[in-house]
Amino acid sequence: MNQNSQSVLRRNVETVIFGTSTPAGRAFDIGLLLAIIFSVGAVILDSIISVNAQYGALLQNIELVFTMLFTIEYVTRIWCVQQRRAYILSFWGVVDLLSILPTYIALIVPEAAPLLIIRLLRVMRIFRVMRMFELMNEFHEIINVLRSTGRAILVFFALVFIVVIIFACLLYVVEGPEHGFTSIPLSIYWAVVTITTVGYGDLIPQTGLGKAIASLGMLLGYSIIAVPTAIITSKLWERLNRRREQTINWNCPVCARPGHTEDADYCKYCGSALDVPAELRKTVEPLDK
Repeated sequence: MNQNSQSVLRRNVETVIFGTSTPAGRAFDIGLLLAIIFSVGAVILDSIISVNAQYGALLQNIELVFTMLFTIEYVTRIWCVQQRRAYILSFWGVVDLLSILPTYIALIVPEAAPLLIIRLLRVMRIFRVMRMFELMNEFHEIINVLRSTGRAILVFFALVFIVVIIFACLLYVVEGPEHGFTSIPLSIYWAVVTITTVGYGDLIPQTGLGKAIASLGMLLGYSIIAVPTAIITSKLWERLNRRREQTINWNCPVCARPGHTEDADYCKYCGSALDVPAELRKTVEPLDK
């Protein structure tokens, strides 16, 4: 195979892996998503003692098969991507590596090794589920909204923290050690549990005044839950209504984020070159579809 043919092949493979507009690209995404779900399911089942005792060997073989498939996919990504070093060192590149590395490490760890290490290697395989987010445009939209509303939410929770301290001090003074409120930190724990409407019931006020203060905290808890939800929802609605520009079906090879305009040459999030094939620039879809 000459250099030109190899370049064309790499380009076609890159289009399938990082593009979403072609039937092959969509089939690849669906297949990858199913493989991630089944592989994580196998790890979860393997943690059940009764299932492991009966089907442990089968689950290990399934794990090896999935690891080989993910290894082939990881190597293929490195082979076809234009910016290999940037992809390998990117967040998703590290996740891709962590999703396959534990299985190979577990193969060379002696059986006499501490059980904690083996369990840790097994749990690390759950990093595969992180790769599901790479296939979800909505995930990136929510992350952007959280970033834009982060300052407002931070200020809000600072006020909540002040309120928690006030309620904790009030209950510490009103109830006192004789009713279980032996310290302000313990009272802060009670205030957090009460205001968040969790209500474990392991620490409760006994006096009438203490119950009245607790009731006020419970009512306040509903507004505390509603306010950040309203902030995020309003911002998300605003972004969806404002963004009318058309985007191309192409994920950034480095950060895996979608949502780039038709004429974009570089990722607006990480600045990496997109290297979008010319034929894909003709296929666009509205962001708010």
